[in-house]
Amino acid sequence: MLIQSQSTKRKNCSKAWRSACTFLRPRLKCIDGELCLITGAGGALGRLFALEFAKEGAQLVLWDCNTAANEQTAKLARELGVQVHTYTVDLSKRHSIYETATKVRAEVGEVSMLVNNAGVVAGRRLLDCPDELLERTLLVNCHALFWMTKAFLPQMKAKNHGHIVTVASALGLFSTACDYCASKFGAVGFHESLTHELRAEDLDGIKTTLVCPYIVDTGMFAGCEISLIPPLEPLYTVQQSMKAILAEQQMICIPRLMYIPFLTRAEHTLNSDKIITSLVNPPRTVKSNQLCKD
Repeated sequence: MLIQSQSTKRKNCSKAWRSACTFLRPRLKCIDGELCLITGAGGALGRLFALEFAKEGAQLVLWDCNTAANEQTAKLARELGVQVHTYTVDLSKRHSIYETATKVRAEVGEVSMLVNNAGVVAGRRLLDCPDELLERTLLVNCHALFWMTKAFLPQMKAKNHGHIVTVASALGLFSTACDYCASKFGAVGFHESLTHELRAEDLDGIKTTLVCPYIVDTGMFAGCEISLIPPLEPLYTVQQSMKAILAEQQMICIPRLMYIPFLTRAEHTLNSDKIITSLVNPPRTVKSNQLCKD
């Protein structure tokens, strides 16, 4: 009787745990028919993102500087039965982004989901890296986020509907590789500021998700010495990111261990942020001649 009683208790506990997990599991939104633009779609992560969004029924707009790789991604996505539109774009050039964005609006429609995924890395020490490579890393990984968002956010704001995803990096939460980390620091800061702006304007229909994975095994960091944690599998990284996106989660660090540098950073800045916010309520616009005044 005692054994049966213990067995029954274990079964009841197991049922209760499953019920709790089901109750606590976030509801995933439907994106069937949404128009999703993905940058860097010809690369490893971009291609996987495209296929995952296609499985959810989203129409795709794929941007990449490599036409052949982008078309290969499009071919794979079309096999899943979705409409796909491809554009060759140099994200390091502002005019290329704005001109192509105009084409997308005219030829395809209004983008409702923007996945800023494209990224590059020089992979050299500061004094060994040519200025041109440093500049390109910052332009693609950081500056392009501003230009992409300025190009597509107005249509989202008009309908109070949309979702902006920033694929940054856990390296944007702590410093190692100089050029890449600086650009990802900028990406994280940009995304956080954008989220605060949307919140301040009560645009609750526009969601944001910040994706901060550890180094992913895409070949981008080939030759780098990596200790402790092995590089992440690309498919696992994208699948975890998709869960966060569909759950409208504001941020995800992959693996969970990467939340540690974020929490450490947050702990250092929390008190100062509270003080600054309580003392300063920035105006909606600042005249340029005010920037030089004390």
